[in-house]
Amino acid sequence: MATVTSRRGTRGLLRAAVAGSLALAVAGCSGGDDGSGGKEADPSVAAERLCGGNAVSAEAGEALQVIMGSARFDPSSEKSTVAAAARELSRRNDFRGDICRIYPPTDAPVKELRIRWYRDDSAPDDDSAAKFTLLPMGEKSGTAPDVAFITFACRAEELTGTTPQHITIMVEPGGMPTEPEGDTEQLEALKDAHATVAHSFSLAMAKELGCEDNGGLKAKPSLTPA
Repeated sequence: MATVTSRRGTRGLLRAAVAGSLALAVAGCSGGDDGSGGKEADPSVAAERLCGGNAVSAEAGEALQVIMGSARFDPSSEKSTVAAAARELSRRNDFRGDICRIYPPTDAPVKELRIRWYRDDSAPDDDSAAKFTLLPMGEKSGTAPDVAFITFACRAEELTGTTPQHITIMVEPGGMPTEPEGDTEQLEALKDAHATVAHSFSLAMAKELGCEDNGGLKAKPSLTPA
């Protein structure tokens, strides 16, 4: 199991990264004259409006800024929502699917973040990839500088078949991502950020499905390693 060093330093870096991203966003919004004396309309949206508007918490919005280097994002498709994914999941036609894909409106180190769901009739096993730092959320959770997952058990009237169903929410880069680089504190900040986004979408999915006790997920992410 990986060990996190200097959690206090990580939190400071997280706040600094968010502040820097916000400053860049404000600077970017101050330009853009359309030639008629006015400013060009900005089609981008804040993080809290992504993926249906109820999937990204305030903490997850800050985490997205750390991951993608932007406080604004391209609008999500109307079909890319937790509600739509929950309907797909409850039909039991598939055992995995997309929830949403997030894109920054400008060139950024991470050009796409993909949030997916997976469903299984059995609980997760004890095998974990060495790259993950395990966290005490749901049945099993893990995070790394470029990916995070949370698995939770869901008992709900909307789900048929074996209960509980074991649902995993995965947050990972799309396309052809490169290995994250940086010092220890930067990498730990990225771990926390991916885990925070995964928690936000997991809790939103548990609520949308009507899982008993929200699948055992707390209102806030638990980022101290298990």
